[in-house]
Order: sequence, then C-alpha cells, then structure tokens
Amino acid sequence: MLLQVVTAAALAVNAYVHADLAAAYDPVGQQISQGTLFRLEAAAASLAALLVLLFGRRRPVWAFAFLVSVSALGAALLYRYVNVGPLGPLPNMYEPAWWPQKTASAIAEALGAVTSLVGFWITGPPRPPSTRADAPPGDEVDGGGG
Repeated sequence: MLLQVVTAAALAVNAYVHADLAAAYDPVGQQISQGTLFRLEAAAASLAALLVLLFGRRRPVWAFAFLVSVSALGAALLYRYVNVGPLGPLPNMYEPAWWPQKTASAIAEALGAVTSLVGFWITGPPRPPSTRADAPPGDEVDGGGG
C-alpha cells in the first residue's frame, strides 16, 4: 500500500506541474501546442495515479504508471539537453534550463518510474489456479478427471 501511495503522489506532482504550466506554453507550436501536450500529460498522470490507488494489485496498472512516468522524464531530459527541433506536428520544446517546477516534476517522474517498476516486479504475473500455493494437491483447472 505504501508503494501505491508513493507512486500516486509522484504521479500527482507530475500532473499538477504540467496542468499548472499548460497555459503558459499554449503559444508554443502551430498544429499542436506544447500547452496541449502538457494537458495530455497531466491527464495521463492523473489517470495513472488513480488507477494505482484503486487497482494497485494488477500488473498492467503498474506498467501504465511506469510508461507515463518514464516517458515524461525522457521528454524532459531530451528537451533539456538536445535541441531536437519540431517533430511533425509537435513543437520544438527545447528549453536548456532547470527551474524549480521543472526540477520538481523531473524528480517526481523519476521517483514514479522507479516505484512503478518495483510495483510491476512485486505484483508478478497472475498464476493459473492449479499453481496457486493455497490450491490443494490434485485440484486441477479441468476438474482433475480424465
């Protein structure tokens, strides 16, 4: 449960920062603005946080949380250190500086990536009923008959 709360909190910070900054980045871009991308990131992070809290025993939830966190961190690092330029309809989001909100978001994204990966590992894949530890010997899925 602690892992779920920490992961959800990291995703919430990510969501808050992106939602808070979205309006300031609306002028950046022509077809798709950076503000729109920030709103989409905020929505994805919010959804991931909610899913982790509600369904944290399911592996796909942890995978989704990891993808949201690691993609946001990857974009922040890429556009901080590399001037990629515009990519198709995406604007040039190069910003060669760190400042408090960007740093907080990057730290939260890194934390969310690590904790969601741990959550994915410890959740493990679902086991068939015949391999469960609590299943009595000979209790097969097909009824044990032949």
